[in-house]
Amino acid sequence: MDKRWKVNLTILCFGQFLVMGGMTMVLPFLALYVQELGITDIREAGIWTGIIFGINFLTSFLFQPIWGRLADRIGRKIMLLRSAFGMAIIICLMGLATSVWHLLILRLLNGMVAGFNPAAISLTSAATPREHIGFAMGSLQAAGVAGLIFGPLFGGYMAGVFDSFRPIFFITGGLLALASLLMVLFIRESFDRQTAEKEPQQSIFENLRGLLGNRGMGSLFTATFVLQFALFSSLPLLALFVQDITGDPANVALYAGLVGAVTGVANLIASPILGRLGDKIGHKRILLASLLGAVIMLIPQAFVHHFWLFLLLRFLFGICMGGLIPSLNALIRTVTPKGMESRAYGFNSSFLSLGNFLGPIVGGFCAGVIGIEGVFLLSAAILLIHLLWLARAIQKGLFANVQPNVQTIER
Repeated sequence: MDKRWKVNLTILCFGQFLVMGGMTMVLPFLALYVQELGITDIREAGIWTGIIFGINFLTSFLFQPIWGRLADRIGRKIMLLRSAFGMAIIICLMGLATSVWHLLILRLLNGMVAGFNPAAISLTSAATPREHIGFAMGSLQAAGVAGLIFGPLFGGYMAGVFDSFRPIFFITGGLLALASLLMVLFIRESFDRQTAEKEPQQSIFENLRGLLGNRGMGSLFTATFVLQFALFSSLPLLALFVQDITGDPANVALYAGLVGAVTGVANLIASPILGRLGDKIGHKRILLASLLGAVIMLIPQAFVHHFWLFLLLRFLFGICMGGLIPSLNALIRTVTPKGMESRAYGFNSSFLSLGNFLGPIVGGFCAGVIGIEGVFLLSAAILLIHLLWLARAIQKGLFANVQPNVQTIER
């Protein structure tokens, strides 16, 4: 049993890496692919690119709770395979698109079949010993972040290798299919389907209402949304900000890519370390400390005028971000009723997708009113308000049932 959870975690991390990489590998050339599909006007291509990119998160937000509900009734492994094989097929089909409408529909379907992340989290949560849950969640987070880093790099590199963008979709889909086969062969799940099917049937809204009735669950869902909203509100604007502070439009793509890479690498390094630390001292402390650190690192970004200083601040910001999602996932496990883990993580993933969808929209609007610098300050203010609310709620015993590792001595 002790080795089994490690095998599961290793395969799931590999799958998480490929899934997140597959979702983001289109970023460097999506606008160019849109132009290849017949939208030659730059302004129109920009609009189509934004819609095609965002529609994936919108449908993911809508469908994640449905897949989470099914996972609690028929098993998490089958939901992993549904999502991974489904994405493999859809991404391959993107390489066969002949119009932007085809690509839009396929991205919409890709968001619909998504659900790998909550299924992987819930399976890991159920199979991992309690004393290792923070490390496991941090490892999954690190694998996902590695995929977010590698995906655009792979896509950008492959775009330079091939004369067309289409082979990139086929290669990515093939890698996802390989990961799916590995999960078929090596993932083991202890799941009593007969017992699960005997549980009373509830609608999605009844499930959400039941989960929100548990102490702290609503605040954890809100924290996930706020975190992603604050992060993604400035993310699409980084290239413009980097261009402004460097004054070098010719190399802005390289500089912007470097900013994204160092943030991701910092997150990759910090996630398992802070997750393991949370197992020892309590995930509430890591969550609050990481939120405070993110606020402190965001504020000076609005006033920096040197690229290398901005790069350092983004690296430190990435370290703070590395402690947030693993802590939230670990805390969700502790307040979720037995048998509802997949539904809880499915709803949490929906709130994450909603933040990913709304953040860039609101951030882009605010940038036109208060400037990109103002968006950094707005993100910091949102995180600070939520930090103060969470600290107050915890002080009142919101997570009274959340305990650190049993080996930890309370301080």
